[in-house]
Amino acid sequence: MLQCQKRITFITLILLFLLSGCASFNSSNEVKVTSEMNELISDYIIQHYDGVYPETDKQFEVHKIYGAKETGGVTSVYLYSLYLGFNEKTKAEGQPGHSVPVVVKLRSEDGEYVVSHYKEPRDGADFKRSLYKIFPREYAGKALDDTKNSAGLQEEMKQKAEMWLRK
Repeated sequence: MLQCQKRITFITLILLFLLSGCASFNSSNEVKVTSEMNELISDYIIQHYDGVYPETDKQFEVHKIYGAKETGGVTSVYLYSLYLGFNEKTKAEGQPGHSVPVVVKLRSEDGEYVVSHYKEPRDGADFKRSLYKIFPREYAGKALDDTKNSAGLQEEMKQKAEMWLRK
């Protein structure tokens, strides 16, 4: 009986060791999103939607980062984006735009990041399923919850528009 308990304890310790190694391996590819990356993402999204919505005097994009992972030299950034256009006549009242979860893939070229891929989940009935296909499960649930209130980004967007109007 004592021999059996020792084996169970030994096997349990080995499993715990292996599981902790797997957990640290998964988190080892997580990276911090820099201000340079944030600016590149915003600029890219504004450029990506140029001409899609009715013309406005100024467009802004703000986002909430859920996390970023680097694999094979490509950094995948998982975020929730709010994009709006503004006119001087309508002041800080946003014109047509969008709010949507997005995955942006960045790679380094000559020491600078470039966007190599941009993907949003599909609209309509396929939204939730496609979101879970492009986002890791740990971020997809958060992004799904954030669709109810544009990830709380409205105040940040309003501040950007008001700063622009003061100039």
